Amino acid sequence: MWQWIKAILTTLLTLVLTWVLNTRQGELPPFGKFLSPFGGFWQTDAATNEFPAAQTLRLPGLQQPVQVRYDDRHVPHIFAQNDHDLYYAQGYLTAQDRLWQMDFIAHVAGGRLSEIVGPARLETDRFFRRMGLPYGARKSLDAAMQDPVVRTVLTSYSDGVNAYIGTLTPRTKPFEYKLLDYAPESWEPLKSALILKYMAFDLSGRSDDLRMSNALGKYGPAVVRDLFPDYPQREDPIVPTGTPLGFKPLPVPATPPSFQAAMSNKTPQNEPDAELGSNNFAVSGAKSASGFPLLANDPHLQLNLPSIWYQVQLAAPGVNVYGVSIPGTPLAIIGFNERVAWGVTNVAADVMDWYQLKFKDGSMREYWHDGRWKPVRRVVERIVVRGQPDRLDTVLYTHHGPIVYDHDEKPFLSQTPIRHAMRWTAHDAANEYLTFYRLNRAQNYADYTAALATYGSPAQNFIFADQQQNIAIWPNGSFPLKWKDQGKFILDGTDPAYDWQGWIPAAQNPHVKNPARGFVSSANQSSTGPDYPYYLNWSFGGWDRGHRINERLARMTGVTPDSLRMLQNDNFGINAQLVLPRLLSLVKPDQLSAAQRPAFEQLRRWNYYYEADAVGPTIFELWYGTLLKRLWDDDFGPAAGAGEMRPPSRDRSNTLLLTEPNSRWIDDRRTPARETLDQLVLQSLQFATDSLQRKFGPVGPEWRWAHQKSTDILHMAQLPGFGRMDLNVGGGAGIVNATSERNGPSWRMVVALGPRVQGYGVFPGGQSGNPGSVYYDDMIDTWSAGKLDELVFLRRPDEPNPRLQAAWTLQAAK
Repeated sequence: MWQWIKAILTTLLTLVLTWVLNTRQGELPPFGKFLSPFGGFWQTDAATNEFPAAQTLRLPGLQQPVQVRYDDRHVPHIFAQNDHDLYYAQGYLTAQDRLWQMDFIAHVAGGRLSEIVGPARLETDRFFRRMGLPYGARKSLDAAMQDPVVRTVLTSYSDGVNAYIGTLTPRTKPFEYKLLDYAPESWEPLKSALILKYMAFDLSGRSDDLRMSNALGKYGPAVVRDLFPDYPQREDPIVPTGTPLGFKPLPVPATPPSFQAAMSNKTPQNEPDAELGSNNFAVSGAKSASGFPLLANDPHLQLNLPSIWYQVQLAAPGVNVYGVSIPGTPLAIIGFNERVAWGVTNVAADVMDWYQLKFKDGSMREYWHDGRWKPVRRVVERIVVRGQPDRLDTVLYTHHGPIVYDHDEKPFLSQTPIRHAMRWTAHDAANEYLTFYRLNRAQNYADYTAALATYGSPAQNFIFADQQQNIAIWPNGSFPLKWKDQGKFILDGTDPAYDWQGWIPAAQNPHVKNPARGFVSSANQSSTGPDYPYYLNWSFGGWDRGHRINERLARMTGVTPDSLRMLQNDNFGINAQLVLPRLLSLVKPDQLSAAQRPAFEQLRRWNYYYEADAVGPTIFELWYGTLLKRLWDDDFGPAAGAGEMRPPSRDRSNTLLLTEPNSRWIDDRRTPARETLDQLVLQSLQFATDSLQRKFGPVGPEWRWAHQKSTDILHMAQLPGFGRMDLNVGGGAGIVNATSERNGPSWRMVVALGPRVQGYGVFPGGQSGNPGSVYYDDMIDTWSAGKLDELVFLRRPDEPNPRLQAAWTLQAAK
């Protein structure tokens, strides 16, 4: 009898365990399916490493055969006979390596994460829909699809992605689908548009309007003008001051007389500060060893696996380009062909404004504007939530744009004001695809400027060099025609004088071509000097990187690709060079304990380089950061009682530290005693050294900068074990090598133009999105060492090259 009972219990336990392991439990995936030796993660791993050296794939919809060569970095070199097949093949091969990544980002931007992971991401979905990413993506896509060339590109790319999806089985799905227990769905051009809008959000989707309005309401215009000036004390602008305009400016809209009064009674909110930057620079043939221009680009973005970029060569009649694409979108975004090279960095123009509204009543169905009540458009968003009923969310739209939050609630990002409408260039129709299509095919400067004419958002500094000895840079995008400081604070949504009044003509965007100094560059600093006739923004990235780049380029002669590679890896700290001598002069060594003095001596000997093994940057960064916090927290932190405010910039803070020792802002209002600058500096140093001693012990190798900074490259879904942690790299925020804890150079590229163009590049990851593949992270060590791969650029599909490892043929299915 007992044997029967044991058998029954064992059978029941097996059945229950089988059901549990193969069924999703809340937010947990069905681990039985994921770990299955027949169709789980292990099968994905094996399939990826069985990469054939030669094969013929028969794919539905191809028009003519396509030749593909893979090199030793798993980069596909695609040779097609027409545009349709070229972008079809790009879609197919990108999906083969990165399908889950592109699908996941499209879900994020479309406000559809809850479909995958359940209610935990409901607020994320609400936010992106309320920010209007799907709204803007649809408008841009509708405009782009009017162009027959772009329509071919987008539909062919989608068809290629879907052709790959059609080959998948439960066994061969990317492992993230197995882990999260869902299946890929058909690709469509809207998903590509969503991915571009997500990039627009990443690079231009934040603003300081509320925090600045809070500061204005708390302290008044005089303080704001002093602490938040419209142009920094130290600057080295992208387009040098005094560059001839070459155009007659349009009249700038008049500043409304009510501007100052309207800025003094705003509702407090806040915004996080993203540390995303980039560098690009080009030198003329007169400065190079070859006599031809060289161009370099390293966009700084969040470091993730899979990497944000995917390397590809695209060749067809009229085009042969090598560069990086964004998985999920066609074309090469940064790259070169046989005659030109180009790259991008973020402009940080003020292209997002918030408008305070006046509603007729609590129903919020009408708002007052231009002397009359206007209807509010209501859009119902249906959000599918895994395991729960669908949620309906109504988003209100005015002529400005969406009211991101129309009721009192905690915003997903605290920058977002309540009951305010948002105006943002990412909602406007533009044809960025045509820009990159033309850049991929550009042969000269005229082609480059024609390509920029259709570009909208996010605004980018497009750098350029060509074989005809031209170098140039255009901070380019759709720039609203504004009066000065329009958008520095929240705007009056009832008065049409506060609306955007038009656009700066694309031909009048800031630019410089072939300057006498022999180089062009950008590092997110101010686009122009004060002599530019239009308002672009009052706050840009710090001057440090741009100044260091210009300083080094000005001294260079006989420039080679390695010269620019070394500049990309420059670890010198301009800010430390400026500020540290002053801080050291304010500290007397006998004020420090015996345990603190070695740190002080380390700083006195430090050469300002943020090398991985250096101890100086560890101490200085914590000291300086603590000092700024002590300086401003009482006046611009929660204790100030005015809602969240933006503290003054590092540039303005340094001016105070260097030249205003008796400033009223030095005293901490939260204490009865009156603090002096000497006291703040000393207390901050003591805090920093004591903190580091508690963390690492006495001053020694454990204090090394790479250890303190701890640069990590995480899986984009934050899956433990699928990233690379604690990389041994130097650099940091504000350094040319802007490698911080989670951000850094996402693609380093150097291009040497000439009779036979040669490119060099690397990104911190690999071509494959599968952690089981040898190509998942095989470039990270090269990237960490500051080296570049010589890029394989083929002129024809049968060109011999010892680094080629596979030859595929794609043909139409019979």
